[in-house]
Amino acid sequence: MIRLVVGLGNPGEHYRETRHNVGFMVIDHLARRLRLKKYEECCFSHLYRKNINGDTVYFAKPQTYMNLSGVAVKNLLMDLNLLPENLLVVHDDLDLPLGHTKLKFGGSSAGQKGVENIIKELGTKNFYRLRIGIGRPKEKRQVVNYVLSPFSPEQRPVIQRAIEKAGECILRAITEGIEPAMNFCNRNA
Repeated sequence: MIRLVVGLGNPGEHYRETRHNVGFMVIDHLARRLRLKKYEECCFSHLYRKNINGDTVYFAKPQTYMNLSGVAVKNLLMDLNLLPENLLVVHDDLDLPLGHTKLKFGGSSAGQKGVENIIKELGTKNFYRLRIGIGRPKEKRQVVNYVLSPFSPEQRPVIQRAIEKAGECILRAITEGIEPAMNFCNRNA
């Protein structure tokens, strides 16, 4: 059962609207949708909590910067007494087309540095990931600048729809289970 949803990103106003912060954007969307109360500072993260169907579910935005996300996630799991199997990490993905979503369990980091650090810190790949496609730049050497730049005006409506879909996917995973959430989330038009 999903009890902790962690959106990956970088803290600070400078990074707020960048492609790498899609995970934060999903948590912000859910905070508005679920009317979550102001976060508390815990385990190097902004942490929200909500009672959903009798269970406390946590939503977090690590403040350790993307490449050290595992430090915050490990501390959250320990402090909240949860297992990696209770964790769903939401992050950007260069290998998915812009706006596509994919919910999966386990597997490699596929080069996503935040996920890579989480795997390293937890010592396991056994947690859920919700990947949100941000597309890929034409040249490999442009990747760092690309992920740290904002979406173009043409891309914003596409990514906004993906953020809303990701929020619905997360809520379905929590309330209905992983299979129905995967069926909903992994269909891309």
